[in-house]
Amino acid sequence: MSQSWHPEIADVVGRFVDASNATLLATTTSGDKVVYKPTAGERPLWDFPIETLAAREVLTYEVAVAMGHEIVPETVLGDGPYGPGSIQRFVDIDPAFDPVGLVQTGSTRLWPIAVLDLVTNNADRKLGHLISDGEQLLGIDHGLTFHPDDKLRTVLWGFSEQPLPAAELLALAELGSALDNKLGERVESLLGSDERAALAGRVAALQRHPIHPPPPDDRPPVPWPPY
Repeated sequence: MSQSWHPEIADVVGRFVDASNATLLATTTSGDKVVYKPTAGERPLWDFPIETLAAREVLTYEVAVAMGHEIVPETVLGDGPYGPGSIQRFVDIDPAFDPVGLVQTGSTRLWPIAVLDLVTNNADRKLGHLISDGEQLLGIDHGLTFHPDDKLRTVLWGFSEQPLPAAELLALAELGSALDNKLGERVESLLGSDERAALAGRVAALQRHPIHPPPPDDRPPVPWPPY
């Protein structure tokens, strides 16, 4: 898991100005580029507790790892010049990559990310949060996850009412085992017992009924803006 990586930020060299919360480009003492999101730069939200978004980013990465998927850049909790927050490996994005075509055609490459969003209850899966390094399809920006209430908002509703692939059923089984052990304890320590129980409940529900759900009719199903 992420505990094997302990980046130390040397310098902040830029800012992603389109981000809702403070999102900084930094370099580490080993010369790597990282995305640093200090907790002090979070904007208050009415439905997510303040100063928890960094933990949600990290836990999404750790859940993906537990599922056996390399679909989230390595993300850890760390410190920097603006205080504690999340630190994620920077990805050099393929400038030719456009997620629109994959989403419109319901590419099977998106299934691992779609299932990750189901179990983490991702409230903010925008098109712009799907990136590629030229080889690997990745998801980023996972601060709005793990809410105990149903919050799923995504551009991946093209999978609605389709059965989950066999590979994703295996991934759910791996995740369920991890949640019975240290990963479940980790979720509870960082977010709380309600979030841990809700996560385990979503995994179990998908295992019992392995069908991607349809869009909800009691809330906006797609984040705004969708890109």
